[in-house]
Amino acid sequence: MAMSFTMGLNFLLLVAMVATNLLSFYHLSSTSSFFHLSTPPQQSSTVPHYLIRQLQTIRATINHLTRFQPSHSPPSSNSIKTPPSDLLIYSNLSPIASSCHDYPDLLHQYMNYTPFSLCPKDTLLAESLILRGCHPLPRRRCFSRTPSNPRLSSPDSNVIWSSYTSATCKSFKCLNPKLGFDQNLVYDQFLGYKSEIDLTIPQLLDIAKRANSVIRLGVDIGGGTGVFAARMKERNVTVLTTTMNLGAPYSEYNALRGLLTLHAPLQQRLPFFDGVVDLVRCGHAVNRWIPTTVMDFLLFDVDRVLRGGGFLWVDHFFSKGADLDKVYKPLIDKLGYKIVKWATGSKMDSSGMKNGEVYLTALLQKPKSR
Repeated sequence: MAMSFTMGLNFLLLVAMVATNLLSFYHLSSTSSFFHLSTPPQQSSTVPHYLIRQLQTIRATINHLTRFQPSHSPPSSNSIKTPPSDLLIYSNLSPIASSCHDYPDLLHQYMNYTPFSLCPKDTLLAESLILRGCHPLPRRRCFSRTPSNPRLSSPDSNVIWSSYTSATCKSFKCLNPKLGFDQNLVYDQFLGYKSEIDLTIPQLLDIAKRANSVIRLGVDIGGGTGVFAARMKERNVTVLTTTMNLGAPYSEYNALRGLLTLHAPLQQRLPFFDGVVDLVRCGHAVNRWIPTTVMDFLLFDVDRVLRGGGFLWVDHFFSKGADLDKVYKPLIDKLGYKIVKWATGSKMDSSGMKNGEVYLTALLQKPKSR
């Protein structure tokens, strides 16, 4: 009898807690400063009186029920004296795009648009929010702008160049081909071997073949214009590229190559199921400028999507020489991967010479079983 009463009481407490969180979430999601900003927020709004009364009623009910819990019976091992830990975790999860609250000025600029009309030309503003964790973006009800007459025969016609207000170049012809803006793939990137820190695609595929590991699907993190994905496409390997535009039409150029991209920052969780990818390449965008915690999360998310026997390719990662052994190698070693290739070399440009930077190229294979 006492056990039945206790279970019933705990059920009521659980219902009350869920109701409290739902009311709190309703208040947060309905605040005008989040979805319908018309002026920059000056100060936090007060909690409505009806919400306070409802919360007080729920708390009073919890206190009332707690007083009726039988104290004379010995505690049962099956009794729940506190809410389940997983319930507490879920109650603290933030809603979608909650990081937008941390940047009210940027959010106000972004949300200052006319619903059901054309979206403003604010590519840089959107990416500023994305890089700060405000993703997915809260704007929902405007029509995206598209080129008026895109043609494959005219690559420039596939870009709204006015969206890149800070760029002086308004054509693919004047963009640096060494950054990948070369539709004919004239440069021998991923094919030419110049030093020990290079790894070519033929070498990669040969290593996989000798390891009886087939490469069919891959992800190129920070892959820019998609040169790696284009090279792998020639070998019937599908590679999805993550990229940010950041002043130049990287996503549009991937599309011109017939490649699919994810417009996503490095800190975003990869939108793939566990263990479905054969290869993950971390390109030049993954470097020492990334906070160590973000780097740690990135590596473990890579591990999540890689299948057993799949490969992680750290391609020309650069850091200060001292940090490579003290900081980054221990991060990589946490994964417990087999080292297939580990090569370092000096970074010889002006920044590398000034800061004592080195390059690391590593190919690592995930264990087939843990």
